[in-house]
Amino acid sequence: MSELRFAAPWLLLLLPLAVAAVWWLARRRRRGDARMVLPGVALRGRLAVSPWARLERALPWLRGAALLLLVLALARPQAGARVQNVTTYGVDIVVALDISGSMRAQDFRPNRLEVARDTVERFVQGRGSDRIGLVVFAALAATRCPLTLDHDMLDEFLDQVDFAPRDQDGTALGMGLATAVNRLRDSDAKSRVVVVVTDGVNNRGQIGPTAAAEAAAALGVKVYTIGVGSDGEVPMPIDMGPLGVRYDMQHVELDEELLRTIADTTGGQYFRAQDAEALQEVFTTIDGLEKTEIESRERVVYSELFPLALFPAVGLLLLERLLAATRLRRIP
Repeated sequence: MSELRFAAPWLLLLLPLAVAAVWWLARRRRRGDARMVLPGVALRGRLAVSPWARLERALPWLRGAALLLLVLALARPQAGARVQNVTTYGVDIVVALDISGSMRAQDFRPNRLEVARDTVERFVQGRGSDRIGLVVFAALAATRCPLTLDHDMLDEFLDQVDFAPRDQDGTALGMGLATAVNRLRDSDAKSRVVVVVTDGVNNRGQIGPTAAAEAAAALGVKVYTIGVGSDGEVPMPIDMGPLGVRYDMQHVELDEELLRTIADTTGGQYFRAQDAEALQEVFTTIDGLEKTEIESRERVVYSELFPLALFPAVGLLLLERLLAATRLRRIP
């Protein structure tokens, strides 16, 4: 937002005097102030008016416009732009996303992983002042994006998330949580949070989920756990190679007790999302629980505009003086 002000507004009181001077000069020119009378003045009525004569009548207006611009320049007009300094005592958040084969289940359309990924993207878009990172895990855990305020970059990393290779399939929940907590170890944010999204049972990895949860609690990291997937058997795509893909109804286990224990240990909460709408509601709830406190300061940076009035004023005065001293010079 831009603002306009005058550094010396009291000088604008001279504007009426400048207007009066313009009126007096124009009136004087209309009434005529010839110093010498020539014979044969009656012939003047039969002569065409020269363009120079018309221009000569504009000289008072040139001088008057120059006076008005000079007054405006003396008042020092300034344009200001508001600059917002935001100090955030915010939240550092790491999302730990399960990319194991069970996330291929199509009880969520098109599948659990794509729905979870899109939901996380919307969650990120609503946390503009928070640093957010991304960890993915299957049999192994890896950091895809460190804590960052560049959410456009984070969205690009989210778009690239895909299922783990078949030789790395599994659910190393403890490793995923430990990797996410490690990303927050050196954070000095007021609140540090891990959001774990998984649909399985811990069955891989060198670090157990309980040990990872205790480490998170010791570091003051709060963990929200989300168990995704509907109850009962779910359609699972089976790659048949050249024969294409067939679907098999399978039962995917979810260790809700473990996820609840992780959340309770760290002061977080456990949520169950059995469809895409429920998953979105869960992230909306977490968004409301982890609000960012922002202190905003605004200042206005002004730039001088008086040259925009001063230079035209000088130009008009020089033009008026040049014309009055040459082609439009009057005999005293």
